[in-house]
Amino acid sequence: MPWKETTTMEQKIEFICEWRTGKYTITELCKGFDIYRPTAYKLISRFEKQGFEALREQSRAPGKHPNATSENIVDGILSLKTKYKHWGAKEIRELLFKDFTKQEVPSVVTVHNILKKNGFVCPQKRMRRVEPVYPIFNPKSCNEVWSADYKGKFLMGNKIYCHPLTIADSKSRFLFTAKGHYHENLRSAKAEFTKVFRTFGIPQQIYTDNGSPFGSLRTIQRFTQLSYWFIELGITPVFSDPAHPEQNGRHERMHRDLKAACAKPSAYDLKAQQRRLNHFVKEYNHIRPHEALDMKTPADMHHFSTRPFPEKIPNFDYDANYKVLKVTQNGSIRWKSYYWVYVTAALIRKYVGIQEMGNGIWRVFYRNTFLGFFDEKYLRNNEQATRLETNLV
Repeated sequence: MPWKETTTMEQKIEFICEWRTGKYTITELCKGFDIYRPTAYKLISRFEKQGFEALREQSRAPGKHPNATSENIVDGILSLKTKYKHWGAKEIRELLFKDFTKQEVPSVVTVHNILKKNGFVCPQKRMRRVEPVYPIFNPKSCNEVWSADYKGKFLMGNKIYCHPLTIADSKSRFLFTAKGHYHENLRSAKAEFTKVFRTFGIPQQIYTDNGSPFGSLRTIQRFTQLSYWFIELGITPVFSDPAHPEQNGRHERMHRDLKAACAKPSAYDLKAQQRRLNHFVKEYNHIRPHEALDMKTPADMHHFSTRPFPEKIPNFDYDANYKVLKVTQNGSIRWKSYYWVYVTAALIRKYVGIQEMGNGIWRVFYRNTFLGFFDEKYLRNNEQATRLETNLV
């Protein structure tokens, strides 16, 4: 449809004005403006219905598309996103299969575009990918490795800090607990671990960072009282490298979801906050699909441990080739009545095993866990107390 050397809108308005005078027929107007009769009738029809605004250029996109997502599916997507605000398109799409057939459910890209169109997708800063650092624990079965950590504290409405303790299975991502505490201490942590062990059994290893009460960089092998309790239960404590939280990335990723769901905003007091934490655990384990689990839930993948929690710590008998010594009140063992070897205050009144390596070097064990070395010749030559060493020079 060719127009004169003016804007299209100006030509349309001029055409309507000429038509409204009644001085010209449609044929004359079409000839004067060099347009076709169907175009003229379309413009007149639009003007009569909506006025001059209807003369603006309109989209030529089809009103309907044969492959367009149906209204009920769009409503389902928006309803799920409203309920689970922190979920992405992959998780939302997975839940659609419960209400719609496989042929009806759109692709992940389509679900994402629907969410974006309706204002549910906010642009995020692209994060620099960090290469993983050794050690990386990639268990082959459930209950091989559990991870535990205190998620960073946050203020509740009553201006008191909440410290959530989280314990999860590293294989299935099953979150055993998210327990809010007032303090990060041995008593609180041990009570919650006991509750979880009684319900789900015990793992082979527990992987934590070096923060209290899990580990300490100042102690032998970074072991704390909680670590020695794990050892007594037959659990091996394992620690990430200092200042490398990315080594336990799957647990830190769960913490990010927990913070978004429970701490922004937080509840008024610990009782109300715990209700939010319990709701998050239930949703995380039984409802939210996980991409790392082929879009299954942790509850679908997890099974209970076959190792029950012993209510009473069993006695441990060292082999006959070990010297068995008791750790005294100052955290040391007395060697040959004259010398002192400092071990740790966490093992006061406990028994350690001493094994000779030769050339005056002795290895120290607590149960079946190696602690460190000491040199008998150093004690004799210097006639003073010494500490255990983890590496021979």
